[in-house]
Amino acid sequence: MIRLTICLLPLLAWCAPKPVTYADIRPVMERRCASCHQKGEIAPMSMLSYQETRPWAKAIRQAVLKRTMPPWHADAESSQRIHNSRLMPEAEVQQLVAWADGGAVEGAPVNPIAVTKADAKYTLGKPDMVIRIPGFEVPAEGTVRYTFLVTPTNLTEDKWVSAAEWKIDQRAVVHHINAFVRPPGSSYVATAPKGQLYVASGAERSFRHPNEREIDRRELLVGYEPGYRPIPWGPRQAKLIRKGSDIVFEIHFTTNGKAAIDHSELGIYFAKQAPEERVVTITPADSKLAIPAGDPNYRSFVWAELKSAAKLISLQPHMHLRGKAYRIDAVYPDGRRDTLVNVPRYDFNWQTTYFLKDPIALPKGTKLECTGWFDNSPNNPANPDPTKVIHWGDQSWEEMNVGFIEIAFDRRGDGDIVTLSDTTKPAAGPGR
Repeated sequence: MIRLTICLLPLLAWCAPKPVTYADIRPVMERRCASCHQKGEIAPMSMLSYQETRPWAKAIRQAVLKRTMPPWHADAESSQRIHNSRLMPEAEVQQLVAWADGGAVEGAPVNPIAVTKADAKYTLGKPDMVIRIPGFEVPAEGTVRYTFLVTPTNLTEDKWVSAAEWKIDQRAVVHHINAFVRPPGSSYVATAPKGQLYVASGAERSFRHPNEREIDRRELLVGYEPGYRPIPWGPRQAKLIRKGSDIVFEIHFTTNGKAAIDHSELGIYFAKQAPEERVVTITPADSKLAIPAGDPNYRSFVWAELKSAAKLISLQPHMHLRGKAYRIDAVYPDGRRDTLVNVPRYDFNWQTTYFLKDPIALPKGTKLECTGWFDNSPNNPANPDPTKVIHWGDQSWEEMNVGFIEIAFDRRGDGDIVTLSDTTKPAAGPGR
């Protein structure tokens, strides 16, 4: 018996599964983690080599099993149609788990993951126009009100924009920046001086000319928020900057205990020829929010109805710290309902824009319904104060419900393409 056991030992060793090494998981780390886990990016630690990654093995195991990393909040069904999905396949999850459970061994030495440095050139190439924040001084503490920067383009003819890319300088204090195209004669922060950082009052921001269409007031060119990645529009698609327009930055800085000076900038790429389709961003928003104190599942609903046919390109839900879940549905003129994106666990700290693999044709009369659920209860650990009724507001401890939706249509068509809801409660709508 002893002799048999001795004879079987080499066979058992030969049959034992090969341990998963860092060399095995390196492609997964490069594909799923490295873009954020590097110096100067949004993640708090770098994971570009075995030496950097090994101390975090247990944390990686826990994060991928709980599906908190890579950050992705849409459900599996709607993720199938999303081009930029970060949903990690189960096989990759199990490979990372096996590496951690097997002692997180190195295996054959491999080179560190090569990445583009944070201070390198724009990833989309050299821009045709660059707009730079002229050194905003963010204090260590306190509340920083929305700040505006109006920059004249000095364009003497209409220009089509095929792409735009942010280079964020001080990521730790930049909550978000929206770049708006302000056409000539617009009422949007019309009193703001040009070329200077300016804090506009509520009255200045809300003022508008009588019967002024939104497309003639301002148009969102591109926004930055945590989780942002530059993705150009389609090859025959572009946004429009009319001649004589200004670019207006709407900037939200947040303090974190350390003073900083920000020089973030935006690169703009002009199309070489007129596109077939014009891209615009529509923004159904619930400005009448009134979330009851302690309510764990408050529902807010807004919609936009298309005045003419269009194609759907991307979607981005936006709420603040009480945001719980979000869903955007298309309701077609024949009554069919299609859930475009379902986000069952919204995360304010990672606001994803969901780009479609294939644009969806939307006929005239289609309604795009945006439903957000909020947790204003003590059970929400991010809730600043569950004892208060919460209304619409700029700051994180206030709330918003905005559905940022990019659509494309014949460039010869009118940009005033939607009717937005003027009520916060539907006669009939989706439930949850």
